Amino acid sequence: MSGINKGIRKVEMALKWDPSPAGQAATDLDIVAATYLASDPSGAPAYVVHFDSRSPDGTIYLNRDSKDGKGFGWDEVMTLELERLDARYARVVVGVVIQQHPAHRTFVSVLNPAFRIREGYTVLDEDEFGGVLGATAATVAEFVRESDGWTFHQGVQGFEDDPVTFTRVMGQVRRS
Repeated sequence: MSGINKGIRKVEMALKWDPSPAGQAATDLDIVAATYLASDPSGAPAYVVHFDSRSPDGTIYLNRDSKDGKGFGWDEVMTLELERLDARYARVVVGVVIQQHPAHRTFVSVLNPAFRIREGYTVLDEDEFGGVLGATAATVAEFVRESDGWTFHQGVQGFEDDPVTFTRVMGQVRRS
C-alpha cells in the first residue's frame, strides 16, 4: 500500500442461509468477531462480539440477527468500523458459528449457507462453506492493522468446536 492509502475502513459482514425444512428444528447461524491486542495478536481475544453484544466502544455491532434463516436476502449483518478501533487492537478475526441446540449440525446440514464481506459497494469476498462441510464453525476473514491502515486476508477455515470453544481458539495462527 502507498502512503496515501487509508486501507480498509468500514466493513459489512453478511450471512444467509435457507430455513430448515418443515418439521425440523430451526437452524441458527451466528456471526462472531474477535479482537486481538497488538501485544498478543494470536493469543486470547480481548473481546468477542456476537448476538446480544457489541464492542465496548461501539465500533463492531450486529445490525441484523436471525435465529432461523427466514429473513429476506442476508439474514445476519455485522458492521466493523475498523478506522475507529483503538490503536491497541491489531487484529480482528470474523467467523460463523452454528448453534448446536437442539441438534448437532455441521455446514453440510445447513441449506445454502453463504457470506459476503464488503467495504461500501466493493465486495472483498463472497463464498459458501463448501470446503468445510464437516465443520460446526469457520473463520472467514482476518483484518490486520498495518502502518498505513487495515488489510484484509480472506479464507475459510473450519473448526469442529462448540461455540464457546470456537470463540477462544478462532484467532490462533491459521494453518495453510
